[in-house]
Amino acid sequence: MKKAILTQTERKFFKTVYNAAFANPFSELRERLDRKIAGLFPSAARRESKDMCVLEVDRQLRKLERQNRGDINQYTGDDQEVLRVVYLFDIFHKFRDRFDQLIQDQIAAQDEPVPVEFVDEARAMMKEKGFSIPSFYHYFALSFQLRRAFYFISKTLVGKSPCMKTFKKHLWYNVFTYNIGLYDQHLWDKMEDFSTLLLGETGTGKGTAAKAIGMSGFIPFDGKRNCFVQSFTRAFSSLNLSQYPETLLESELFGHTKGAFTGAVEDYQGVLDRCSPHGAILLDEIGEIPDHIQIKLLRVLQERTFTPVGAHALSRFNGRVIAATNRPKNDIMDGRVFREDFYYRLCSDIIDVPPLRIRIQQDPSELDDLLDFTVTRMTGLSSSKITDKIKRIIDRRLGNHYSWPGNVRELEQCVRSVLLRRDYLGKQASGDLSLSGFLCQGILAQDLPAADLLSGYCTLLYDTCGTYEKVARKTGLDRRTVKKYIMNHKKK
Repeated sequence: MKKAILTQTERKFFKTVYNAAFANPFSELRERLDRKIAGLFPSAARRESKDMCVLEVDRQLRKLERQNRGDINQYTGDDQEVLRVVYLFDIFHKFRDRFDQLIQDQIAAQDEPVPVEFVDEARAMMKEKGFSIPSFYHYFALSFQLRRAFYFISKTLVGKSPCMKTFKKHLWYNVFTYNIGLYDQHLWDKMEDFSTLLLGETGTGKGTAAKAIGMSGFIPFDGKRNCFVQSFTRAFSSLNLSQYPETLLESELFGHTKGAFTGAVEDYQGVLDRCSPHGAILLDEIGEIPDHIQIKLLRVLQERTFTPVGAHALSRFNGRVIAATNRPKNDIMDGRVFREDFYYRLCSDIIDVPPLRIRIQQDPSELDDLLDFTVTRMTGLSSSKITDKIKRIIDRRLGNHYSWPGNVRELEQCVRSVLLRRDYLGKQASGDLSLSGFLCQGILAQDLPAADLLSGYCTLLYDTCGTYEKVARKTGLDRRTVKKYIMNHKKK
């Protein structure tokens, strides 16, 4: 086969695509690279830049093919490696929508793997580019994993606030590491050695985050059956450790044999035995377990083995361990929650799940997005009318400074309460001040600037009255001044 080389201009363009392929899709770097590839200004919308980027990559690759330079085996060294990744990037995006449909079909089918109808087309395309059949099956499985991870992180974890962007970026690294090239070469089948500890207040969404990780493991493709070897819906399992008394907790975790204790009338598989080798298990409320259970779990993390209650033979654990707790981070770091040896084996990656009040503080539109998502999930359709009604009741009853002590879980209950009886009273978090309390405290302390006092007072009236005109009449200010004070207060 005649050897080929890339021109300097081609090499520069395809190297940018190469870097985009390895960039975290939830990072600003990926956004910049997409715009650069597409030749768009920084102000271009994210979706537009992504679509234009894919079209431009396709155009440049077709140009190579017209010149009979489209086979990766014609190239050597860096040119071959760059083009290999660019072709994978191109083919992944060509099948992006069909991967999304496959995800939805598999969710509907649950535990039985669904046939992949477009695999022959994808295989033919990659073979034409010079990929071997074994490498195709590997990269096809990797492509589906990439799409699943993006799907579950972006679709189930709603929010565009800075802390949520950081959180989503961290979850992506947890699945693929900071370098997806390193992951592809060395770690795609070894991630069970990397445990994860999720920290966050009650109701922040630690379980949803764990599920996104667990559903996003690498699952090999079965070329003979034209489907994946296992449905990703079986890849995640969880156990709330706080719901079992200590006498039953070991059995739920490790299983037991018949006759191991009174009431053990048959062998029982614990949650560790049921965990998928291609997924993960969430051990929720892990901060509540006693030392002797920590010791047994330490063995699972270190040696990947455990012994069911009443048995002598070792059983092997497959899959990743994800643990979650709402215990304060300072208590964990100071050794007041875990044994030191257990902590250091559990903390390959520590992920902080941001509380709702911080998310709304950073981006007030986060509340609107979450309400729309929750209403859509509960009613089966997106309704701005229902969402706006709920938002008005929240503004009137709770105000703009409610701290949401129950976080996203409380928000869901708030939506249910409003749908049932058009009201929700909420719960004042310990130590939290309402806006009126904040103003009173500032007046008593004599340290509240006049501008903050007026901004807060106008906002307080607006939460009750609902219009700038009514606030203007009550305060004796004109409407534009009232609006300015309220807008300034919301920016803080």
